[in-house]
Amino acid sequence: MSQKKLLRALAGETLDTPPIWMMRQAGRYLPEYRATREKAGDFLSLCYNSDLAAEVTLQPIRRYGFDAAILFADILLVPQALGADLWFVTGEGPRLSTVTAQSDFDALKPAADIHETLNPIYETVRILSRELPSETALIGFAGAPWTVATYMIAGRGTPDQAPAHALMAQNRTLFEALLERITEATIEYLSAQVDAGAECVKLFDSWAGSLGGDDFDRYATAPAARIIAELKRRHPGLPVIAFPREAGDKYIGFAKATGADCVALDNSVSPEWAAANVQCDGCVQGNLSPTHMVTGGQALIDETRHIVEAFSKGPHIFNLGHGITPDADPENVQLMIDTVRSK
Repeated sequence: MSQKKLLRALAGETLDTPPIWMMRQAGRYLPEYRATREKAGDFLSLCYNSDLAAEVTLQPIRRYGFDAAILFADILLVPQALGADLWFVTGEGPRLSTVTAQSDFDALKPAADIHETLNPIYETVRILSRELPSETALIGFAGAPWTVATYMIAGRGTPDQAPAHALMAQNRTLFEALLERITEATIEYLSAQVDAGAECVKLFDSWAGSLGGDDFDRYATAPAARIIAELKRRHPGLPVIAFPREAGDKYIGFAKATGADCVALDNSVSPEWAAANVQCDGCVQGNLSPTHMVTGGQALIDETRHIVEAFSKGPHIFNLGHGITPDADPENVQLMIDTVRSK
């Protein structure tokens, strides 16, 4: 059994103190990150500069001693590796060339051809596997197919994923072909991360909550199950965290349906509900509201203790319900960690 706390929790062990890491823990709330990003020139240059990407991944580990580091990259590197144009607009976020017609899809590369573009990401993983403290687990990650597809279809983030839903309704054959290509590429990408040294991986389905009923089962659950099954076939024993954000009642049974070792929870569900309905199937991760990293104070302490206590009878990884925001106070992160570890 690994002595790394995160891997012990993923293996189903209930620990006296849960391991801690934080989504987007390498990010703009840290002055050292902002300095490194400025050195890189822009966000994509930072992602593809293996030395600098490893540096920003290590920064929160040095500052806080988190139990895990997560590879610094972006979920939209896979569309770029498939041949989509990708750029970032300052203050507005990512932009991509769109896939809305068969000709757009036909221009994409096969999934097996993504590695040339993504080799710098694998080198980042190799650097981290050498540089991280021996007690710190290394998490690789990718976006889930539905979430990545929403960006590829709309060309940007949207509040309700309407363009993707429209393509699904108007040309389901094309929509499903795109989802299939992304699924294949995601398997290739995550497998290469594991080959480079990632000890577990996380699948982010940030927009899963906009899928309902059968569509959730078909386009969130089924692709995750396929990705996880193939990764575990290639890498026996690999732990996988799945995050179908805002899934609500669809969190129930998601671990069993997909083969995920851990289900990450957003903060729209209560820890008591999740302990009764989700943790019963294995490890859960979450789920402090990111707003507490901005406001801090006694409310942060109280809610952190509440979550730790609610999940104390089963395997649990402490985390936020979504990524930390750029306006967070680094001191509040330390307060959260101290509160979890003071039990």
